Amino acid sequence: MQFQQLAYFAAVAETRHFTHAAERMRVAQPSLSQQIRALERDVGAVLFHRIRGNVTLTEAGETLLPIARRILAETETAYRAVRELDELGRGRVRLGATPSLCTGLLPEMLAAFRRAYPGIELVLHESGSRDLQTELSEGGLDLAVIVDSRLPGDARLESRPLFVEELVVISPKTAPAPVRGRMPIGALRERPLVMFRRGYDLRETTVNACRGEGFEPLFAIEGGEMDAVLELVQAGLGLAVVPSTVVGTRFRRTQFTEPGLSRVVRLAYRRDVEQPRAVRALQEAILRFLADGTAKLPPGTRSLVAASR
Repeated sequence: MQFQQLAYFAAVAETRHFTHAAERMRVAQPSLSQQIRALERDVGAVLFHRIRGNVTLTEAGETLLPIARRILAETETAYRAVRELDELGRGRVRLGATPSLCTGLLPEMLAAFRRAYPGIELVLHESGSRDLQTELSEGGLDLAVIVDSRLPGDARLESRPLFVEELVVISPKTAPAPVRGRMPIGALRERPLVMFRRGYDLRETTVNACRGEGFEPLFAIEGGEMDAVLELVQAGLGLAVVPSTVVGTRFRRTQFTEPGLSRVVRLAYRRDVEQPRAVRALQEAILRFLADGTAKLPPGTRSLVAASR
């Protein structure tokens, strides 16, 4: 089994097409196919179903893919670590974050890091917390900023708390406030909500809170990511429960009655690999940003870094 064979295998698995994979890898398609067949001989199993141009992974291929991705990613990490030995003025960091965090505090954090290390390339991948944990475990990310997860069942991953943020109800500024003062969760009964897609952390939190009060929430529309939900609320389709960090000045912000709703944001990373200097620099920059008062945290958001460092 050769490194290049694993790279070709991963490319075919991701593109589901031998010709497209060959173009991505900048190799002739017959050469790529020959290397895939050699890999199949080495592992003793067929890795792809090839039926009339429809390429799908076999069970053996599904088993090999996450292992191949880890090997490829860790090899890339090793190359980067060696290249960065001479100075910290260059490098590359692959950072994952949830859509709500990309809309909230993360841009300010990354802007501060970019000013300090302009030569380090930042690659941002936006997805849900569970998907980000999988990518981090497989080596596709160096760091991930995720929500409310202590990473159960994966000994390769570690995380530390960054901050706790309050969840609030938003409505258009042009509309009357949903209630006077703070809102009990029960006041969401019969109020149309703009709801996130399934698998979204905020959807699960909101639905579970409503069920805890004995009712099912009413959806005006569902299925959106953070940017879409904000625009739909602005258009007057309904209320939404969002982190206080994304509210800004466009919306009317209503807090929940104590104890309210909140969530913990955490920084996750691989514990079983030596991080390149650029990755360590970003990790330290994020912690420093929250620990030394640089961050202008909105009301209801509290740093957890100073107390734990």
